[in-house]
Amino acid sequence: MTTANTEVELDLVVARRTDEAHAVVSLELQRPDGTPLSPWTPGAHIDLILATGLVRQYSLCSAPQDPHAWRVAVLDAPDGRGGSRHVHGTLHEGTAVRVRGPRNNFPLRRAERHLFIAGGIGITPILPMLEEAERQGSDWALVYGGRTEESMAFREELIKEYPERIRLLPQDQHGILDLDALLGTPQPDTLVYCCGPEGLLKAVEVRCAAWPDGTLHIERFAAKEQTAPLVTETFEVELAKSGITVNVPPDASVLEAIEEAGIKVPTSCREGTCGTCETDVLEGVVDHRDSVLTPEEQAAHDTMMVCVSRAACPRLVLDL
Repeated sequence: MTTANTEVELDLVVARRTDEAHAVVSLELQRPDGTPLSPWTPGAHIDLILATGLVRQYSLCSAPQDPHAWRVAVLDAPDGRGGSRHVHGTLHEGTAVRVRGPRNNFPLRRAERHLFIAGGIGITPILPMLEEAERQGSDWALVYGGRTEESMAFREELIKEYPERIRLLPQDQHGILDLDALLGTPQPDTLVYCCGPEGLLKAVEVRCAAWPDGTLHIERFAAKEQTAPLVTETFEVELAKSGITVNVPPDASVLEAIEEAGIKVPTSCREGTCGTCETDVLEGVVDHRDSVLTPEEQAAHDTMMVCVSRAACPRLVLDL
């Protein structure tokens, strides 16, 4: 569930652009007048509004204690949807960019121990968590994998700050991460935080299935693969505050049906990864299809991402 931050929309400027690794650049964003930005917590992300219809989410990877700059890091993905290409090609020092956020679907929970597992650009949301875990006195460790050492962003920063707590394991030198050794035996009082490519996330999910409920926390940068919906026919959605009931056919999303009725809902990714459209559910059972809520949150059926999730019953009542 999205945690509360002071979400704003504002125009920032790229104060610094740094090559952090092969095909990875970081951008430090500041207000043009240098005044403080909204506070945020580790795991938060922001929207970069890059062009008409081109909005992308990037994790904040700076220090939350610094109120004057938000840092994001972007991997150039030539086969992606165009956001990273736009960032690499057009956002240089001095460039203005519109930003919305911050928003946190991946907050760090207190625990006696934390195990952080990062793959590639998945290091970005975890980076500020390390400082917070250190501040909390957690017995934490980071295992960070990448294709090559040169592709692993912030490796020098990590080695300098936490030489005793991190393991950098580029695949061309060490092979794939040994998740059986890391996760084969459940550990007491330990939370696992993981971000990276889908293959890594699925493998970690499988191995953490034997751990206590609530152990694993995952951040996905891309929507997970969808299965067939539980309800394949049209269902009703009542908008309690608006006094409107809409029909949602099989070929439309709940969000699209709501928008067609003239009701505005905050939205961004439209694929269930950013949490912007999270909406309270007053009645009904939800077919959760997002990549944001934990299994425990999904089982409560009291909130949903209307851009992708659907009804698992004939009728839903939403707090809209």
